[in-house]
Amino acid sequence: MAIEAAEIERMIRAGFPDALITITDLAGDGNHYAAEVIDESFRGQNRVQQQRAVYATLKDKMDGARGELHALALTTKAPE
Repeated sequence: MAIEAAEIERMIRAGFPDALITITDLAGDGNHYAAEVIDESFRGQNRVQQQRAVYATLKDKMDGARGELHALALTTKAPE
C-alpha cells in the first residue's frame, strides 16, 4: 500500500511545526521518497541525531515489510 507525500509531510510537520519540508516521490510509485527537513532544532545536533528525530515522527510507516513507506532518502540540517 502506497503513501502520499502529503501524509509524510503531515507526520514530519507534527514533530517539526516550523520546519521547511520538501518531499519528492523518487520513483513515482508512492513508496520511495526523498525528504529535506530544515529546522532550527537541529542546530548543534549531529546528522544521526537529526535523522533519528525525523524518523521518529514517521512511527510505524517504515516498519519492515508491513510499512507503507519503503525508502526515504533523508537530508536534514539547521537553517543557514
